[in-house]
Amino acid sequence: MLGFRGHFSSRSRRYSTTLGALRQARADYRAAQEHAALALDDREPYTVLVLADCQYASHGHTPGESVLAATVARDLQLNRQTAREELAALGGA
Repeated sequence: MLGFRGHFSSRSRRYSTTLGALRQARADYRAAQEHAALALDDREPYTVLVLADCQYASHGHTPGESVLAATVARDLQLNRQTAREELAALGGA
């Protein structure tokens, strides 16, 4: 760290800008870009805009996923059973 004994991002409040100020400037810049890109009219500064709407779709597997899950479970069970039989055959030989 070139002789500096501290975190690489440590900054003195008197010597340089703080990381919080840099983050805020970046956030303000990005908000202005989004504002221009979406062609939003002027609103109160603390207005919450909902740009997406989420709805509950369903739960569980679809019919196709259910078949796939059952097939995987059956294959795992068959592999375990085959492994047990092979271990038993090796131990008894």
